[in-house]
Formats: sequence, structure tokens, C-alpha cells
Amino acid sequence: MKKTNKNKIDELLSRGVEEVIDAKDLRKKLESGKKLRIKLGIDPTSPNIHLGRSIPLLKLRDFQELGHQAVFIIGDFTGTIGDTSDKESERPMLEQETIKKNLKNYIAQAGKIVDIKKAEIYYNSKWLGKLNYGEIGYQADQFSLNEFISRENIKKRLDSGKRIVLRELLYPLMQAYDSVKVEADVELGGTDQKFNVLAGRTLQKAYKQEPQNIITNPLIEGLDGRKMSSSWGNTVNLADSPDEMFGKLMSLKDEFIIRYFTLLTRIDMDRIKKYDEEMSAGANPKDFKMKLAFEIVRFYHSEKDAQKAKNNFEAQFQKGAVPENVQEFKIKAGEGILVVLNKIGFTSSNSEARRKIEEGAVKLDDNKIDDHSYTIEKGEKIIRLGRKIAKLIVK
Repeated sequence: MKKTNKNKIDELLSRGVEEVIDAKDLRKKLESGKKLRIKLGIDPTSPNIHLGRSIPLLKLRDFQELGHQAVFIIGDFTGTIGDTSDKESERPMLEQETIKKNLKNYIAQAGKIVDIKKAEIYYNSKWLGKLNYGEIGYQADQFSLNEFISRENIKKRLDSGKRIVLRELLYPLMQAYDSVKVEADVELGGTDQKFNVLAGRTLQKAYKQEPQNIITNPLIEGLDGRKMSSSWGNTVNLADSPDEMFGKLMSLKDEFIIRYFTLLTRIDMDRIKKYDEEMSAGANPKDFKMKLAFEIVRFYHSEKDAQKAKNNFEAQFQKGAVPENVQEFKIKAGEGILVVLNKIGFTSSNSEARRKIEEGAVKLDDNKIDDHSYTIEKGEKIIRLGRKIAKLIVK
């Protein structure tokens, strides 16, 4: 039997929520106990699902816990087309092979949040790949060009003379048709998706279905303060190791701690309010950042992993010790520091390696390296670059 607890419904419709359309209708359906079909689609445009995308996934989980049907759509077709809702320039089409490679672990990653066994899972190529011109023409007839070009990011591109291709007009139709095919009662998505999810309501009406309700979520800031995005490399990924996840979260700006607790965890809101009050009263933000990092690692891995990651972080960055599970690399004696930094993955090019050395960020056994031509001698050594650390076995 589905839960219709008013407090749970209140939190469902408020926590991590920017807007609800139609709020009155959705609340009525939730309070009636009717089992709803909750749709969330994600395009595999990168191999990793990051914490920004966990916001609607957590909301999908919230609906599941109230007894509703989760419908998870992997956009293997829409991913090749590319959604430009949050882009200021044309998004190139992706190759099918790239999409196929990216989506390899998507279900496993989503399964860290949603109960996959109880969810319906679809790949939208199943129906989008079969549409003909007649069907696409009928769908396109439901929208005006003015509706598309009045969107803020599209208008900016038009005003600045940037190219907009007709393919971009088709993406909202595809996402909308997903809603028709799965007969969605509710669609979840970020605020940047508002046009697309509203298109779902329009297209459902055209196909004689009741229009879906909509819940949009705010977009979360990444580690550098910009919107979290794989293309900017400022993400914390669900597949990150416990140590990597903990370390990244500890680099978060203090101003985002409460926002991360609210949007990315399910810690009780009363406790989060208390954390906020304590920080406002002068408590050290780092202590609460430790709690945040611990909670997120615990959620995606385990309590044991979270405790170990916390201990490793404290040993590495607060006590100067080397973590017990530090990665080891075998290096030939006489290899140059630039080669070594690239080989162990600390840098991706000689120019980046040189820059890091010039910044004083590279240390070997706690000795700062300031010579680009430095060569590594035999022995076991600890190399550091910022938060990165590795053990070199040089023979």
C-alpha cells in the first residue's frame, strides 16, 4: 500500500524542487494514493553520472519509496542528437559507438540511488529510431518556431549571430515523445529542461493522453563554483572511489555546504538547519564538510568505506602521512620528471607538467621539484601534486 503521509508528500514537493507544474493536481493525485508513473531520462553524453544528476535520481527514489512506479529512460538516441538546453553554442552529434561506450555502466550507477529491480528501464532508440517523416511532421505541428527561439539561450545565440541547426529543434520533440511512449504521469528534470518537459505535456495532449505533471530541480554548483558539468571537469562522480569522492568534496567551497546537504543527501532537514545555524554562529565549516563528505561516501559506497576514506584524508592532508592504499607505479631510473608526471596520470601533457612544477605543486619525498629536467633516481619515493599522491618504485 502506498504511503500518503502529508509530511512526506510536503517534502517530496519541496526538497530539491524549483517548480511544480501542476502543483495542485499533483498533490491531489499523491494524496489519493493513486500509483503514478514517474519518468526521468538521462542522455549518456559522458561515461559518468555525477552528483548534479543525482538530484532528480534522488527524487525518483523518493517517489519509489512512496510506492510509485519509476520509469528510467536512457537516451541512447537523444544522446546522439544532443540537447542544447544549457548550451551557448551548437552541440555536435555524438557517434553511436561513443554513446554505446558511455552507457555501459549507466544502470549500475543509477542503481546506487534507485531500486533498479523495481524500475522500468527503456532505451529511447526503441521508438525514436522507428519514427517516419509523417509522424515527425505531426509532432512538429504542435509547436511554433517562435516558442523555440524565444528560449533564453537560443535567443542569445541568435542575437550574437551564432549558428543554430534544425536538428536542435527536434530534440524537445524527442524528449516529449518519450513521455507519450511511457505514458508518464510526472516528469523530472533540471530547470534547464523546462521547455522540453513542457513539450511533453503538449505532445501528450496531441496523442489524447492526460498531460504529465512536472517537477524541476535546481542545478548544483560544481567544485569550482560553476554549474556541475562533465565538460568542465568540476564533477564528483557516482563511480569515483571513496578516497577520490571524499577528497573532492573536501575541496568544496564553504558557501555550498548546506546546499549540498539539502540537494545531494537525505539527511533530515532539521539536522541540516542546525548545521547551518552552528556555522552561522562561528563553527568551523571544515567540520561540516567532513560530515558531508562522510555521508555522501557512505551513501554511494558503505559506512566502512566512508570511515576509511576519512582516515586516509586526515592522514594525508592533516598529519602528512601516506594513505595505506596509495597507488604504486614502477618507473625506470633516469626518467625525467615531465615523463613521470604524464605516465602516472598526474598531468596530461608536458606543458601542464611544466606549469605545475613552476607553481611549486610537485613534491618528491616532501622536497619541492623546481627543475623541469629533474630525473628520478633508484629507490621508493612518494610523489605529490596537490591532492594527488602516488608511490614510485624506481629500478
